[in-house]
Amino acid sequence: MNAWLRQHRYALGITLRRMLAQPFSSAANLLVMALALALPILGGAVLVSVQPLARQVSVAPELTVFLKLNAPAGSADAIANHIRKDFDAQVRNVRVIGRDSALAELRRNPAWSDALAVLPSNPLPDAVVATLRDGEGLAGIANDLAATWKTWDQVEQVQLDSQWVQRLEALLRFGRIGLIFVAACVAMVVLATVFNTVRMQALSQREEIAVARLVGATESFVRRPFLYLGALSGAVAALLAIGVAALALTPLNDAMLSLARSYGADFAIHLPELPWLAAAVITAGILAALSARWSVKRSTRF
Repeated sequence: MNAWLRQHRYALGITLRRMLAQPFSSAANLLVMALALALPILGGAVLVSVQPLARQVSVAPELTVFLKLNAPAGSADAIANHIRKDFDAQVRNVRVIGRDSALAELRRNPAWSDALAVLPSNPLPDAVVATLRDGEGLAGIANDLAATWKTWDQVEQVQLDSQWVQRLEALLRFGRIGLIFVAACVAMVVLATVFNTVRMQALSQREEIAVARLVGATESFVRRPFLYLGALSGAVAALLAIGVAALALTPLNDAMLSLARSYGADFAIHLPELPWLAAAVITAGILAALSARWSVKRSTRF
């Protein structure tokens, strides 16, 4: 166990010395990878920040249950109680709009007051408005609830406006797919950079590697420093990318503040939570180590 630890400590020390021996080249490679990795991090920050805001400023997902004109008194309250009791998991709030109150509301509108004045009776039915809970698949949930409630007695029609839900979900889905595509492209850039860096390191140290093999060094011993080089480059570049993204968010949030205030909202773009950032750093280190392994395996066949 102690020998294994000494070998890894030696490999790590060799890696750090090689990186410090070429500070400008190492810094340039890290900067390129960091700037590339900052793009998906910023994209994830925007997506994470916009998703709750979009649901907050959008019209609340509501279904309106219109009763029949000849429905008995109290039918609206009975349906409202039924929805509260049996559909609490999907429905956040239920309210009853009586036909008299709806007519009074319309009469207060000058555009409708003259037309309603000539009607002999109230043409409006009682209505029950159900506000759905936020979540994924709202369009499908709204359609299922509407189909179920239409079959109830005393229900004439169930009105829902799911187009905005479908558009919102489509936009968020487009954002996720676009972010995945950008992340994949950035990963290829990082892997190519690490591959080329390790390849150049291995080719420049061919004589040293040949001498180490002559004195009995194993392939694992020879290749281990290059694997550390890839893993350290990926992890450090990811940490630098988080710092670049955090710095970029300051002017972005300043520019966004005036726009958000014009809509009466308090909006700011923030980085994903710490577990997601830690996972990004670890993933970058692992992918870079795999790229380094592939590169050194191809570059030390001599």
